[in-house]
Amino acid sequence: MSAHSEKPEPVELRSAAWFGSGATGGGLRAFSHRSRVRQLGYLPEEHLGKPVIAILNTWSDINPCHMHLRERAQQVKRGVWEAGGFPLEFPVSTLSETFQKPTPMLYRNLLAMETEELLRSYPVDGAVLMGGCDKTTPALLMGAASADLPAVFVPAGPMLRGHHRGKTLGSGTDLFGYYDEYRTGRITDCEMAEVEGGLARSPGHCMTMGTASTMTAAAEALGMALPGSSSIPAVDSAHHRMAAAAGMRAVAAVREQLTPSRIMTREAFEDAAATVLALSGSTNALIHLIAMAGRLGVELSLDDFDAIGARVPVLADVRPVGRFLMEDFYYAGGLRALFRRLAAVHGVLHPDRPTVSGTSFGATYAEADTYDDSVIRSPEDPVAEHGGVAVLRGNLAPDGAVIKHLAADPRLLTHTGPAVVFDSYPELQAGIDDPAFGITEDTVLVLRGAGPLGGPGMPEYGMLPIPSYLLKKGVKDLVRISDARMSGTSYGTCVLHVAPESHAGGPLALVRTGDLITLDVPARVLRLEVDDAELERRRAHWRPPAPRFERGYGSLYAAHITQADQGCDFDFLARPGVNPAPDPH
Repeated sequence: MSAHSEKPEPVELRSAAWFGSGATGGGLRAFSHRSRVRQLGYLPEEHLGKPVIAILNTWSDINPCHMHLRERAQQVKRGVWEAGGFPLEFPVSTLSETFQKPTPMLYRNLLAMETEELLRSYPVDGAVLMGGCDKTTPALLMGAASADLPAVFVPAGPMLRGHHRGKTLGSGTDLFGYYDEYRTGRITDCEMAEVEGGLARSPGHCMTMGTASTMTAAAEALGMALPGSSSIPAVDSAHHRMAAAAGMRAVAAVREQLTPSRIMTREAFEDAAATVLALSGSTNALIHLIAMAGRLGVELSLDDFDAIGARVPVLADVRPVGRFLMEDFYYAGGLRALFRRLAAVHGVLHPDRPTVSGTSFGATYAEADTYDDSVIRSPEDPVAEHGGVAVLRGNLAPDGAVIKHLAADPRLLTHTGPAVVFDSYPELQAGIDDPAFGITEDTVLVLRGAGPLGGPGMPEYGMLPIPSYLLKKGVKDLVRISDARMSGTSYGTCVLHVAPESHAGGPLALVRTGDLITLDVPARVLRLEVDDAELERRRAHWRPPAPRFERGYGSLYAAHITQADQGCDFDFLARPGVNPAPDPH
């Protein structure tokens, strides 16, 4: 039955506080508000008494991942109208991963604040959240969770696969690979220009299992996106239809008062974590999911991911860990097919919890089929028996660090070697190819000053480059350690998110070139082989760096950002408490 033919359930609309209960009721302020809606060109019959749906659109001219969302917003509006609602489109921060410096992670919380305050302060009853580029998904969901109005997330969708001289290219993953080949001189300027034009060929976010694909999948696993929506390629006509369906469903969610706090429960976050691990998804997902859970008062820690990972096999054979791309994943059955196969692993998923679709989580994948077993593997024939991310601890990371060990050279997963330390990314870039640093294949590269405070914003510096003279000898991986993040499309033996970060006085600040460092992924250990007394002597001489920002948003950020193991949220946004609704009169 179509949405417009169903009899709407009576519900007290939040927007009625602005517009009054009828065409003339509500006093002076309501009269003023209705007058301005007439100024916008709308009839009373078009909006009075109807759910007002805010469409939060992260489209911009400089975000290629979202360049189709201006069009998709029209399809969302079509769905809202069809279901008897009243759509209003709001432009919000775009957070373009490819262009914004030093990193969009610096501004994730700004978009989350904007989302929360926009939904809180305007006459809206529900929302459609349009995003997909890495930080937009968690930011929109964090803000919507804090506002706690009914909301549906619309994933931007992955771009089409890349092509170059008969080879299939994956965004990010092949960018890094080809650039390393270029550094060795094995690829010419002419061929690099061809790769440049073939790597990203359509609207949409990265079609590898990078942060964008990982986080939109997590949004669907949480129950905040329509079933199957996160796998649809951005340019497929199914994506148009999904956008319209999301608009329709947003109206229904208002009538059902299906708020984020009812959907994003502890069980939902456990299922999202299991999904990320079964996809061998981006390490960034751990930071984002912890931050999102914190907005709802749900306890979620790094240890939860490690415990879930021990029970979850990797089923998606998608780059950078696997062989295929998101387009292949979609045609193989998409995320719903993966859910159904993952559900066969006893106790991993929680099928009875609610979703924004109006049905239980289990019902969303109950009839999903897999059409290509090589892309979406069965639990009996997994890509790997355990989840794709490991959590490390030790005297170098007392609050934790993470590694995507399935994307690493297996021989380096248990390794002890001498450190070569760089204090900043510019210093690293300037010196990495200098033989004077004595970097060998046994070296442990260390970058500090790249965390939430030091970066600032924890940039994706964590896939530290390998010296060109080693690349020419065939060395393709080194142990690399930092308090930075790395792109979900990256690969290598990269230990990330070391907490506390060096800028905050974490042990990473005390490492010196020549110190031995032990990485033992099977034992989940990251250890600096320096005795405690020596570390205390070094700490006594350590001084915190001077503040980077003296004013502006950066100053606010530095004063309130939490560490990676806590989700890098602002402390005043993560804590419980009342943010009162405004008086519309």
